[in-house]
Amino acid sequence: MLLPISNTSKSSHKKQLFKINQFLNNNKRKFLGLITIFFILFWIIPSPSNSSVYDSSPSIISKLFHGAKKSPRVMIILAANTGGGGVLRWKSEQEFAIERLSISNKRNYCLKHGYGLVVKDLTTAKRYSHEYRESWQRVDIIKQTMREFPDTEWFWFLDIETLIMEPRMSLEDLIFNKLDSVAERTVQQFNPLAFPINIPHVDYSEEPDLLITQDCTGFNLGSFMIRNTDWSRLLLDIWWDPVAYEQKHMIWDHREQDALESIYASQPWARSKIAFLPTRLINALPHGACGEDPNKHKYFYNSLENDFTVNMMGCAYGRDCWSEMQGFMTLYEVKNNKWYNKIFGI
Repeated sequence: MLLPISNTSKSSHKKQLFKINQFLNNNKRKFLGLITIFFILFWIIPSPSNSSVYDSSPSIISKLFHGAKKSPRVMIILAANTGGGGVLRWKSEQEFAIERLSISNKRNYCLKHGYGLVVKDLTTAKRYSHEYRESWQRVDIIKQTMREFPDTEWFWFLDIETLIMEPRMSLEDLIFNKLDSVAERTVQQFNPLAFPINIPHVDYSEEPDLLITQDCTGFNLGSFMIRNTDWSRLLLDIWWDPVAYEQKHMIWDHREQDALESIYASQPWARSKIAFLPTRLINALPHGACGEDPNKHKYFYNSLENDFTVNMMGCAYGRDCWSEMQGFMTLYEVKNNKWYNKIFGI
């Protein structure tokens, strides 16, 4: 049975509602201000789950947010024409798809291991097109990223037509914790360009600051790692020097690759800090990238041996980049989406 509400209770209830309405009216501006600030922060500042993925052109508030936190030990640098324009032509739909696939692949890897990812937009490369220095941008981009993240120890530069095939493996376990055993300090074992094996005044006892690979054409710069040191900044400055470029650009077929090879061939200070990783470790190539080379076991991708990274080097010249990326991505899904991977996270 419902009891009747007394006049006293009704009066008390009306007084409470009146006080609440009066409080809301007096503080309306404050509430609106707080709601506005909340939505601004929600849309501009990235969520904690994306804290290791960096935008190449963040807003002012985002810059402040990133600057306040600790930089990751490893930063992956991915250069892409995300805006839609290239240097000399517009991109195709397949090129857009390749970029989205590649960026997603690197982002997932970074989130898994706590690394950073910065995607650099290459549309500004039009400033280099008059002298065809587009491919030299990787040097300029690394220098810029080092300035943006001065506390990061290692930078891993990757071309867009690459895929990390074994996301379970961290770079510490794969390379950094066993660098002395995994890296070659000389070209004695593999020397496709016939460099002099020894030159005077090279000190191989120094820790390497540049980790690169070789293939049938020499140095492969589609995937390489550089440590954030004074030596590295000096190397980048000399490597980028337009004087050498202007003197040699008519005979250097591979441009920035030839420039680095020239430095390695003649400069002991540079050779002392450069080491070579096995090509299939961070830069495995698909069959056809180097023709039927007798050394194909050194650099052609082998899924049975769990090669870490694949690079569709030169796919735009006589091959199909999109088909190759799709094929390796299908293999990636097969290798990494097994039931025990999902249950145990391995």
